[in-house]
Formats: sequence, structure tokens, C-alpha cells
Amino acid sequence: MSVTIISILSGITGMFGWGLYDFLGGDFAKQIGPYKSFFWSQLAGLASMLLLATFVSPSMNVPSGVIFLFPVAALLYSAGYLFFFKGFEIGNMSIVAATMNLWAVFTMFFAFTFMGQRLSPSQTIGVLMILTGVTLASLNWSEIQQRKFQLSLGVREAIAGAFFFGIYWNVSEIIVEQVGWLVSTALIKLGIVVFMLFFFVLSNRGMSLADTAGKTTAAIFVMGVIEAGAVAVVNYGLTIGDAILITPIASALSIVTIVLAIIFLKEKITKIQGIGVVTAVVGIVVTGL
Repeated sequence: MSVTIISILSGITGMFGWGLYDFLGGDFAKQIGPYKSFFWSQLAGLASMLLLATFVSPSMNVPSGVIFLFPVAALLYSAGYLFFFKGFEIGNMSIVAATMNLWAVFTMFFAFTFMGQRLSPSQTIGVLMILTGVTLASLNWSEIQQRKFQLSLGVREAIAGAFFFGIYWNVSEIIVEQVGWLVSTALIKLGIVVFMLFFFVLSNRGMSLADTAGKTTAAIFVMGVIEAGAVAVVNYGLTIGDAILITPIASALSIVTIVLAIIFLKEKITKIQGIGVVTAVVGIVVTGL
């Protein structure tokens, strides 16, 4: 199989896997809260990676200089998704998902500032489209018409999550290049689970799913396996494929989330917000041209 095909398939897997995870996670965040939804799904993802490791038997040769990056990556990933899920809990899923696209802008900004990477002309246009689209999608235009400036509910949380994710992907790129796709995925998942356990203990929040319907619990575990699989496949693609092709395809995950929210949750958005959603998603794609 050619490198190009592997890159495309990896990106598509990430797009659908993360898009479905965000949709289900957002829905469950409204039912049982963002913290339980995130923790139990990540625990399921960790279990699936450990099970896969028993068949693949990956090399555990982790350079000493990379070890300290694992807890950093786990913390950044946890913070990003906790803010995303909190945004989903209180806001319109379609608008929050569109705002999340800012993580691609933050990723490029940090890569430009700290890693010496530069944007091509088309990527610059894509970034401007994302910023424009997010602005159109995230504002409460009915309030603005009344001369009141107000962000839609969940947008602040989505922006914060995008910031942490922007840093995470630069750190993750370093880790994957050094230790491979499976080990990096499993160890970061382990760090996330440990972090969340400390979070529950220190915040005195309940983490039990005892009062949760069986179907909901099963769905949370399934979505965790799906998300872990998406991360693993994208990481695998990054080790042998072309990141410049994989990343923009995978980052179009909001297409999946938004379409599912409109179809199954019957969410409504204004025409201006709809234009913003489309503009932001197209901007993501343009960054890969």
C-alpha cells in the first residue's frame, strides 16, 4: 500500500473516529457530566490499547529525554477534552464543534513560534478562513442585533480546549516520532486515566456509573475504544505517512460531529452561524493544500 493511500486512510479514520467520539461525548456530557464521560471513555481506550499490545508486542525502548513529555501530553489532552465536553454540556453542539476548529490554528501558531515551521500561502488562507468561520459561528447574533455583544454558550470553553489541544499536537508529534504509535497512544492514555483519578479525589466528585443506564455505560465504553483506535491509527499514519496530508483530513472531524448533531439532536443554527461552520471546516481542509 502506498504512503499516500495510508496517509489518506489514516486521516479519514481519525476524522470519523474523533467526530463520533465528540458527538457521543457531547451527548453524554449533558446526561452524566463531562468528567465521568471523559474518564470512563479514556479508561476503555486504555484497556483496548493494552489488549492490542498483547498481540503486537511493541518495543518499549523509550528515550529518557521523552519520558517527561508523556505526563505533559496527558495533561494537555485531558484539559483540552474536559473543556470541550464542558462546552458541549452547556452549549449548542454544532457551534461548539465549529469553535473547536481553532485547535488547528493554535497548533500552527505554536509550531511556527517554537518549532520553526512555516505556513504556505494556502495554509495562511486556511487559517484566516478558520478564524472567520469561528467568529461567525460562535457569536450570538440575535444579541448583537440588540447591541449586546455575547458569545454563544460553550464557546469560551471550546476556545480554552482548542488552546490546550494546539499545544498537545506539537508535543504528541515529538513523542510519536521517538517511540512509535502504539506505545505513545497507550502511555498517554495511562497518564490521562491517572490524572483523572487525582482530579476526582481532589475535587471530591463522584465517578461511579452505578446510577447510569446500562446502554449508556456500554456506549461510553464503545466510544472510548473508537477514540483510542482513531488516535492509534493517526499516530501510525504519522510514523510512515505524510503529516501534511493526514492532519487536515483528520482535523475535519467537526464535519462528522456537526452533521450528527443536526440529524440526531435536531439542533438549530442561524444562517450566519451555518455559514461560519462551513467556512471553518473548509478552512481546515485548505490548510492541507
